[in-house]
Amino acid sequence: MTNEAFARVKIDQLLRDADWKLTDGRSVRYEYPLDDGGKADYVLFDRLGRTLAVLEAKSTSVNLSAGEAQGQRYADQLGVPFIFLSNGEEIWFRDKGQDAHYRRIETVFSQNDLARRKAARDIRRNPLDIAIDSRIVERLYQTTCIDVLCREIVAGRRKMLVEMATGTGKTRTAAALLKRLFEANWVTRALFVVDRTTLAIQAEDAFAEHLPHLPCYRVPRTGRRFQDEKRVTIVTLQTLVNEYEKYSAGYFDLILVDECHRSIYGQWRRALDHFDGIKIGLTATPCVMRDAADIEEEDRAAIRDTMRFFELDRPTYRYTMQEAIADRYLVPYEIYRAMTVRTAAIEGFTVARNEIDWDALDREARTELDALFTEHDPIVVDPAALERRFSIPERNRAMVREFRQVLENGYTGPNGVRQAPDWGKTIVFAVTKRHAETLARLFDDAFADKKPSPTVRYADFVISGLGADDTVDGQAKIRRFKKEEFPQILVSVNMLDTGFDCPEVRNLVLARFTHSSILYRQMRGRGTRQAPGKDRFTIWDFTGVTLRHGDDEEPGDGGVVVVQPAKPQPQPRRLLTLDIHDEIDPTTREWVTIDEDGRAFVDADEARVEALGTAFETWLGAQTLNSDQIRLLHLVKEQIKANAAELIQFQSWRFDVPPLSLNGGFERARSAFGGDAEIERLLASMNEAVFGFTVPNERPGDRSRLGNPTN
Repeated sequence: MTNEAFARVKIDQLLRDADWKLTDGRSVRYEYPLDDGGKADYVLFDRLGRTLAVLEAKSTSVNLSAGEAQGQRYADQLGVPFIFLSNGEEIWFRDKGQDAHYRRIETVFSQNDLARRKAARDIRRNPLDIAIDSRIVERLYQTTCIDVLCREIVAGRRKMLVEMATGTGKTRTAAALLKRLFEANWVTRALFVVDRTTLAIQAEDAFAEHLPHLPCYRVPRTGRRFQDEKRVTIVTLQTLVNEYEKYSAGYFDLILVDECHRSIYGQWRRALDHFDGIKIGLTATPCVMRDAADIEEEDRAAIRDTMRFFELDRPTYRYTMQEAIADRYLVPYEIYRAMTVRTAAIEGFTVARNEIDWDALDREARTELDALFTEHDPIVVDPAALERRFSIPERNRAMVREFRQVLENGYTGPNGVRQAPDWGKTIVFAVTKRHAETLARLFDDAFADKKPSPTVRYADFVISGLGADDTVDGQAKIRRFKKEEFPQILVSVNMLDTGFDCPEVRNLVLARFTHSSILYRQMRGRGTRQAPGKDRFTIWDFTGVTLRHGDDEEPGDGGVVVVQPAKPQPQPRRLLTLDIHDEIDPTTREWVTIDEDGRAFVDADEARVEALGTAFETWLGAQTLNSDQIRLLHLVKEQIKANAAELIQFQSWRFDVPPLSLNGGFERARSAFGGDAEIERLLASMNEAVFGFTVPNERPGDRSRLGNPTN
């Protein structure tokens, strides 16, 4: 078999993977005769027999660029807009009316996706000629953003990034952009990606309100097929990474990625790169790298990787918090900074042996701290260690007392001017579940006189990202906080720091410290939205986090900085740093899923399916494989997900179990991967990455063709 003939065998399989029917005599035609006497390798047709595209096959030993002119000539003779080039391993694509160059794509477009794109292309209009719906957005910065994005799309740009301050309407802007692009027929199916179920629910509600005539839906969990008849699909990254390979690269024309500063790299990137649609990232977090020597590496990596993914050095469009406050679209804020006795912002805080609740510590922490106190008493600790490995109960009580006292009496500074915060809805950012429970009870007790009944909770708490102890009724608590008078105070761990929308919030209490500027700015954004009678909000800084992030340097981001007189601090010695990063990595979380009624619950089986699928994708992205190997491994992934509840490793005998047995079984795997030894090496690597331990090597003779180990 020649190299080109071998390539065509692989191309046939690529077409089958995209659900093309190769034997119906209509959909795919080979060696198709042309008017000039030549023959096109493949011509693709719709279900009515109308030409859609040409596919030029090349030998595996030839660079695909050698087929560019040939593909163009065939497409011109047939009058089709789409050209594919492939050698069986790579696939290049070009819309000759829109693209100057070919680009690599992950799969051939399916027949339906190709027909849909061609139908829309034939009636496409310039989106700039279509009025932006003023019922959705009317502010100048929103319409300017939409115009900028549309101009970039028309010019051929396929990756864009929008930085828009929290509270300025990113989701509304996205809705108005979608409406315009759909009406212009630049988009016929779009994907809106979020990284939390809470944000997916909010997006679904927003699109239902602003796009009532555009069918939108949310994919509730892994295992649910996308609805082809809908126009906008809303999905979490965790679901997408487990489902993406079931669809052709042309399934979505546009992909909007919300909170993209933490979503588009690492194990998620493969799922997003799979689709050929135009990609637009949305974030409220500053994405321009500033020359700050002390920028956290986590923030630096997020900014760097975000820009790398979108192939930019700065956002396509920016509307900052300072601009929004100046334009009176967001409210400014004041900072009430009051260190507890033992807390210092930058220098650290002192802890004496007799101030620690030793009974609350585990044996390891108790041993470590006891050794340190043997050498030094007191010790100086990084502020990020608070509530991680130990707790100072009096510190929590002091914060709550200070909050109630200043809320009632205000604060009079050294200049004699009295400042007073507003009563109202309050978010408290805590460190751990135990910390949140403690603060909620303390706040509830401190405001007992404000409750209509002892059974009403003035303060409550919600937890996410810590495992099986996550708040089961978290969504119900959040709804009550937003819609009802009580609770007035909601203590949060990883639940309200990003993407949460409650304009009535008047106070943010920072009871946790974070080195991450990105996380801090996201937390701060929870209070910026306007509400009737609200002309500012107050940040209560009990940890020094505003000092860490320079929020007292200038008032441009909002208002007056109110500071208590500084207390003398000893010269610190950074002897102990415990868990200094307090931001949870989304890849290590157990996920909260939501049922169709909006109730939150923890489903261990679904969480394991998503976790194993995510770990598999992370591992797969690090491998160098050909298309046939990737195809087989995607079937392995489905086998793992289908048996996630009981599977603790994947052994080679499973190649002889459906559906793998229906695709050639172990013999095909042996051929694809180059022998038994290579299969075992690959599976050992995969099992270690996916299941977390090294699987002993399995001898080929130990496998049973019936699908069970002989031993």
